[in-house]
Order: sequence, then structure tokens, then C-alpha cells
Amino acid sequence: MQRPCHGLFAVATRLNGRHVGARALPPLILMTDPSRLPDPEAASARLPPGSGVILRAYRDPERTRLAEALAELARRHHLRLLIANDAALAQRVGAAGVHLSEVELGRAPFIRREHDGLITGAAHSLAALEVAARAGIDAALLSPVFATASHPERVPLGLHGFAALALRARLPVYALGGITARNAPRLLATRAIGIAGIGALSA
Repeated sequence: MQRPCHGLFAVATRLNGRHVGARALPPLILMTDPSRLPDPEAASARLPPGSGVILRAYRDPERTRLAEALAELARRHHLRLLIANDAALAQRVGAAGVHLSEVELGRAPFIRREHDGLITGAAHSLAALEVAARAGIDAALLSPVFATASHPERVPLGLHGFAALALRARLPVYALGGITARNAPRLLATRAIGIAGIGALSA
């Protein structure tokens, strides 16, 4: 039986392949979440080769150990690991790059001086997408597209809202938030470069 993440990977690969230069970016990204994803190593091991993993776990005392374990797993499974908001840790474990939360987007130029890997950033608005583009970030994770269990308090952009922002963005944009194997094909009508998620990718 096909796992949901493999169905999402197929759609994400189609999205990714439509963009010039997009092949340097993973089509599918799993974001770790301590409350919703208690075993990020197992979830990462189930991802198709070529996928990405963003380690968050900001307050986890075991974050360094987890980063080392995920870095080793990424090498074995041909995944791309990004460490959130910690370029030093990314450098230490040999991660493929760094992911920045929306409030940290402006740090990208400084990180670029010391880390030549991939830099992605979180965005929830056109203003944030502009900040990310000016900072030289490689791709933004724009959310929430649909209603999501991670942030139930946030009003979703909706497919049309996401599509409009992705069209105006001056950098590649991933779709994040409430994406499932059932609704993912709707993203083919947008300029999304790939799909990011938590719940649908951990099954």
C-alpha cells in the first residue's frame, strides 16, 4: 500500500519540474514538530529519496543529538536536511542548509557569508515574501494554504489566495499547511515549487 507521502511526492515532483532551476530544491519537505511528530527519525526514513527535512525542535535539549542523527539518516537516504534558525549547528552536522522563521528572515545575508548551503524561510504574507526575496533566500514556505492542525487559529490563505501570492513572489514558493494527498493536485493550478508539511508526511 502506497504511503500518503509518496502520493504527495508525485505531485510535488510535477510542481518542482515546471520551474527552471527548481531541481536544486527538494520537491517535498517534512517539517518536524515535537507535539505532532514524536519520532522525526522514523518519519524521515519513510520519505522518498530527494525529499527535504527541516529540523525545528527549538527548545529540545536533545536537539544537537537529533540533528546529528538526522544528518546521518539524510546521508543514507539521500535526503536534504535543513536546521531551523541555527547556522552553526547546520555547519557542525553537515546539513544541506538552514531554514529561517519569518522573524529571522533578515539574517539570511549574514548566514550566507558562513554557510553556502540552501536557505529557506517561512512566510505568511506578501510582505514577508518581499523580505525573503530581498534577503536572498532560496525559497519561501508560504502558509497556511488550507486549515491546519498546527495553527488552527490562523485563517488559511485558500487556494486562490495562495496562488495570487505565489504569482507575485520574487522567489520560489512552497505550499505549506493542511495539504493532503486528496487536495494536493489542486496546487498544480498554482506556481508552487513544491509541498511542505507535517501530518500528511508523517503517516
